[in-house]
Amino acid sequence: MGGVGARERRESVIRAAITEFAIAGYRATTTAAIAERVGVTQPYLFRLFPDKKAIFVAALERSAEDTRSAFERAADGVRGGDRAWQVMADAYARLISTYPETLLMQMQGYAAVAAAEVQGDDLIGEVVRAGWMRVWETVHLSLGADAERTARFFACGMLGNTLTAIGLPVNAGR
Repeated sequence: MGGVGARERRESVIRAAITEFAIAGYRATTTAAIAERVGVTQPYLFRLFPDKKAIFVAALERSAEDTRSAFERAADGVRGGDRAWQVMADAYARLISTYPETLLMQMQGYAAVAAAEVQGDDLIGEVVRAGWMRVWETVHLSLGADAERTARFFACGMLGNTLTAIGLPVNAGR
């Protein structure tokens, strides 16, 4: 990675971490696997992030932001009505078909929240909830600030997530 600055390496680590955590989850993912995927040493990894949890948090934040920005870009200039719903649903489908780690990272985040809350540590829960609220707000405003419509959008999305995660086609729920 000659000539690559710390910011670019940090971004590379986050992307590699999303892939590793999405595949194996928080507990089973090692920092060695992340370092190897990105092509850096573990000591360098720990110059960028203080610990594995900080890497996981950064991966959760990036995954939520990728989802939020996909919705925002899709709905740019389209507010309310069926058109906003459709362009955002299509954008999300494209995101998770081209970068399925985004969906899997979301699922790993939910699992980590449940595990962390059992252990009394809520940092991951705070990060997941904050990311969710940013995504909600983007979709909510794009759908015309209709809470019921926004809830239906996410209900359909969660069904799609579940079907995708278990290997069924999204239209299997219809």
